[in-house]
Amino acid sequence: MEEKEVLNSTDSSSSSELAPFCADDRTNSTFGTTGSVNEVYDDHLQETVDNVCFKPVKDRGQLTRKKLCGYLNKFGTKGPIKAWKYRWFFYDEKRCLLLYYRTAHDVNPLGNIDLCSAIFDCKMDAEEGTFEIKTPSRVFILKAVHKQAMMYWLQQLQMRRWEFFNSRSGLPLRRSITPALSATEDESQYPEDDSGEEFLPPVKTPTEAVGLTVASLPAPQQSTALQNISLKHPWTEIQNTVHSICSNKPLRDNVKQFFRFDDAQQNTARQYEEQDMPADNEFQVDHRQEDYTKTYVQKMSPSANFARKARKLNGGMNPFFDAVTQERMPQDKVSSMQQQVLAITGELKSQRELVKLLHKALEAAQQEKRACSAYLTAPEEKDRLELVRHKVRQIADLTKRVEELEQSKRKQEETIGLQERDITELKEHVQMLMEKNSSKQQVILKLTEHVCQSASSLEGDADINPSEAIHQHYEKMEHLKDDLEAYKTQNMFLNSEIHQITNIWRNIAEQERILQMKCAYLEAKNCQIESKYLIVLQKLQEVLPKLDPEYCEIVKTLVEDALQSDAKEGVENAFVQMNALGKYDEYGFRTIPENYLEHQKLLAKIQALGIRSNNLLNREIVEKPLQMRWDNIGELAPSVELKSLIRSGIPVAHRQRVWKWIVDRRMKVLQPANHYESLLKKCEDKENPASRQIELDLPRTLTNNMHFSVPTSENIQKLRRVLLAFSWHNPTIGYCQGLNRLAALILLVMQEEESSFWCLVYIVESIMPAEYYSKTLAASQVDQRVFKDFLGEKLPKLTAHFEQHKIDLSLITFNWFLVVFVDSLVSDMLLKVWDAFLYEGTKVIFRYALAIFKYNEEEILKKQETIEIYQYLASFTQTICDGRKLTNIAFNEMNPFRMKQLKNRRGAHMEKLKGELIELERIKEEYLKEKVKHGNEYADVGVSEDEEET
Repeated sequence: MEEKEVLNSTDSSSSSELAPFCADDRTNSTFGTTGSVNEVYDDHLQETVDNVCFKPVKDRGQLTRKKLCGYLNKFGTKGPIKAWKYRWFFYDEKRCLLLYYRTAHDVNPLGNIDLCSAIFDCKMDAEEGTFEIKTPSRVFILKAVHKQAMMYWLQQLQMRRWEFFNSRSGLPLRRSITPALSATEDESQYPEDDSGEEFLPPVKTPTEAVGLTVASLPAPQQSTALQNISLKHPWTEIQNTVHSICSNKPLRDNVKQFFRFDDAQQNTARQYEEQDMPADNEFQVDHRQEDYTKTYVQKMSPSANFARKARKLNGGMNPFFDAVTQERMPQDKVSSMQQQVLAITGELKSQRELVKLLHKALEAAQQEKRACSAYLTAPEEKDRLELVRHKVRQIADLTKRVEELEQSKRKQEETIGLQERDITELKEHVQMLMEKNSSKQQVILKLTEHVCQSASSLEGDADINPSEAIHQHYEKMEHLKDDLEAYKTQNMFLNSEIHQITNIWRNIAEQERILQMKCAYLEAKNCQIESKYLIVLQKLQEVLPKLDPEYCEIVKTLVEDALQSDAKEGVENAFVQMNALGKYDEYGFRTIPENYLEHQKLLAKIQALGIRSNNLLNREIVEKPLQMRWDNIGELAPSVELKSLIRSGIPVAHRQRVWKWIVDRRMKVLQPANHYESLLKKCEDKENPASRQIELDLPRTLTNNMHFSVPTSENIQKLRRVLLAFSWHNPTIGYCQGLNRLAALILLVMQEEESSFWCLVYIVESIMPAEYYSKTLAASQVDQRVFKDFLGEKLPKLTAHFEQHKIDLSLITFNWFLVVFVDSLVSDMLLKVWDAFLYEGTKVIFRYALAIFKYNEEEILKKQETIEIYQYLASFTQTICDGRKLTNIAFNEMNPFRMKQLKNRRGAHMEKLKGELIELERIKEEYLKEKVKHGNEYADVGVSEDEEET
């Protein structure tokens, strides 16, 4: 039955697919030798069906596609004659263009419609068959011969646009978004897509209005010859006319096709060979059929091929007559074989039933034979008697079963009788309801006639027949139904159009995202190459004294060129400007500070390129998912997830909000109302003792930041007010060098003065230990000793290396702890450190300080001179390019310690430091006493300059 269904589902063109198989010599010989035509044909048909693959449209690239072409009316809106003109339209699959000619025999097109960015629309209130193709530059109004042809054109144009887009984009075509109209012909032959996204049922091909067969017919005639001529393209009209005249001469080579869209003088025969192929072919047959077809065509003589093409071009007979004649005999053969298959299949079924009955009878006979043999071969009478008893018991059991089955049968018959009576009653009830309904309809008709008569009598119009009025109402209802169906069709088509355009937009967005990722990857690689180039220059700069003067000048020139900004004035290369390093980052820090020396600038640029490369590579994998997680966070609340997100770094858009939440969570209870305003008023009324030192430090604060580089900038004024207010708020500290840099960085993020003031108070009074910013800086000294202990535990090799060369790390790290890495790390890493520092406390400073040494451990161990080590440590934070790696070392690889352990060590070292300070005070007092005691003995022993002169 499956074979029959597949065969019946194909049309006449499908029969032509089987023709090569039926004409095969091997097949014919098989029919003759076996004598069983049914079996051979059965096997042959099954083999053919097995080689047929039902595939979606995207997998039918090797099929001979039906050309989308035909005559349409085009409304001329720009020419001098605004009217409908017949045009031959042809779809160019390579360029997604809809070309139009005056006739199908023309060579040069009059124009084209770009379908890549076009949308399709059909309006129900317009003339039947009219639809629009809207491009960004123009609206084309076209009209088909009838509604079915219009819907076919719209569906096919949608499908061709979709296929062209996916073939051009290079992205995988997702089945879930493949439109329902993606089939080339009879879509009913394909399994329906279960995705639920089909909007408009497929329209059958109107062969009388669309296809290559229409090209062989005479062109539709206009009322006047001038009406169909394109006056906007006179030269094209002349060329087409000359070509038509020349092609009709008998001595011309009949190898020119009647319409073209690429080149007017090549591959004519290929068009007609495609025309000979079955256009409604919806299957993909295996390569054996294709090989046979190729062999069959090659066996034909060149003269026969040329004659066949000549007959088609000259138009003496229908060019498709030969193909129909060739297909007629295979079709007859297939139909006869179908009848044989049906007959033999019925006979086979009856034979199978007979075989089953014979098998059952044979089995019963064999059982009886075995029983008789056992009875005859029994040696004694007892055994025979036992066999007889066994048979008697079997007979009794079977008799009981028969009785039970008869009882069950009687019950089933009774049940069936009851059901039949119920059915009869239901039928009678249904019949009664139908009669009742019929009587009601008659009453309704009578009442309707009565109402119409009453209305006509009231209006005084006695000439109107009530039956005619009812007929008019019915006609109006039918018209409304037709309009409703038309609007439904329009709605389904517009939904299909919107759905397809939406999917195209999504695929374009996906393609754009992939291109952006590729661009980011290439830009990152470019930064890496440039960074390596600068490292080479740096190495050459180190050995510059050993080079020849000529090479020294070349190296210096290369270094100067490398340090110059990429985006020079007057540079018009957009690619260079796009990939150039910005002069400032998002917070206003200079990428390459101006006050750096040349080798420091080189290091700064290498670091900036490395950071940019890592950021570009991590943008899609790390940064965007992290940004989405932050965007999804509503109200902030302490949690393990929030802690992990803060350690990964707060995005710029959320940093101000998160910092403010952290400060308010700890300091809101301690914030008196209008406290900051009262402190500012106090600053105006009274001079603060620390104001002089503050004024000295303001110009030296974040000199590499554009917001603090100008003394008159607004941020400088804010910083002055915040520091003066803090000095009045905490008189025990007043002002300490380093607070200016803390407050400046806070202002860059928080922007508001009062919020920045409370954030500074939170850091100094809540996060940092007491006496951290006192005159003695006792807590700062303690942290240096604690850090030295941690460094010895976590990095013993590096600690031994420092001790071997007598390196005092406090000269490097003291400033790190005092100002929390401000001016030591670039802003990209610095602000991530501050994010975790504000949320978790001072342990973050220790972890990042250890991570910095771990990051550069190998390079430090290579240095074997004390001066070389100090020189490297002075700028080794500029060699850190991977902030993610540094964070991972700080919180994962270094086996982090808890805050409790840090507090215990601080307490132990604080006691030792206080003992040392007490001893230092005692020594100082003894010295002063000794000085006072012996101070008069050495008085006036010196000789003045005046005495020497005299």
